[in-house]
Amino acid sequence: MFELISKFNKLKFINNLQLLIILILVVVLFISLYLGISLGSFQISFFDYLFGNDSKLQQRVFEEIRLPRVFLAGIVGASLALSGASLQGLFRNPLADPGLIGVSAGAALGATLVIVLGSSWVPSYIFGPFILPLSAIAGAAFVIYLLYLFTKGFGYSGITYMLLVGIAVNALASVGIGILTFISTDSELRGLTFWTMGSFGAANWLLVLPAYIFIIPAFIWLLNSARKLDLLQLGEPEAIRLGVDVRSLKFKVIITSAIVVGISVSLSGMIGFVGLVVPHLVRLIGGVNHNYLIPASIIFGSSIMIIADLLSRVLIQPAELPVGLLTSAIGAPFFLWLILRVKKT
Repeated sequence: MFELISKFNKLKFINNLQLLIILILVVVLFISLYLGISLGSFQISFFDYLFGNDSKLQQRVFEEIRLPRVFLAGIVGASLALSGASLQGLFRNPLADPGLIGVSAGAALGATLVIVLGSSWVPSYIFGPFILPLSAIAGAAFVIYLLYLFTKGFGYSGITYMLLVGIAVNALASVGIGILTFISTDSELRGLTFWTMGSFGAANWLLVLPAYIFIIPAFIWLLNSARKLDLLQLGEPEAIRLGVDVRSLKFKVIITSAIVVGISVSLSGMIGFVGLVVPHLVRLIGGVNHNYLIPASIIFGSSIMIIADLLSRVLIQPAELPVGLLTSAIGAPFFLWLILRVKKT
């Protein structure tokens, strides 16, 4: 991380203040990781575990429950924040978020199909615990195919059509989820209800490690396009004259968002407003250039989600509050404030 920041600094694409902000956010991330690992309804001391002073029960809870949960929360928060920051840059719209183009809705519909109909259609031994993530990714990929089809391969004039297709996909996915909810059994309905509220309670290393394997390369792939997103803010004609392959950039941003959002939604359920709120907070703190905005959003989004998951575990312990409710309770007022702010300008 520090080598990457130094590289940006040498290229003069990030100033000293932004470098300091990123370093502070890294410290905040480590603090949130420590708090997320140590606190909860079952108290665990990280240092006792490190020096072998805890019991076998504490070790098992730490290794098999607490660590995968915190790491999943971190990668989901980073994914949603990255997707929000890149989509806002692509659409040149401060109100854009991962749900805008229908990717989240497509992933949600794919996962809902498995929750309600999966046991009837697909034997559990074929894909095992991977059936839910694979179905969500398939749903997100189908949305991407529709976007590509209706916008003629993410062509020059495809932004407006992409937004319209996203609105249509969200509406159709809501209908599909509603029908599946209607025909579900009591147990399926309960699982579906809690999944749509968002939770990291089902985290385990078998799912978390593959998520990191796919998501981290997507991060690196998109980071290389940060400067192009800056040039795109001048408008597509100007960006093309400055040598930016706009069609390729659209493809990279949309595909990356589909990958990270599809995986995140499949593992955590529906968690709203993180992709909208985090990039705006990062902009307010340090600026708008994407060489700073994207890595800062990744780090800050991870911290925010870990803290949100911690609060969901401790506010009404020993019960657990769905983390999606917390993020929506914070994000909805911020969204209203943002709309009023955009209207005034």
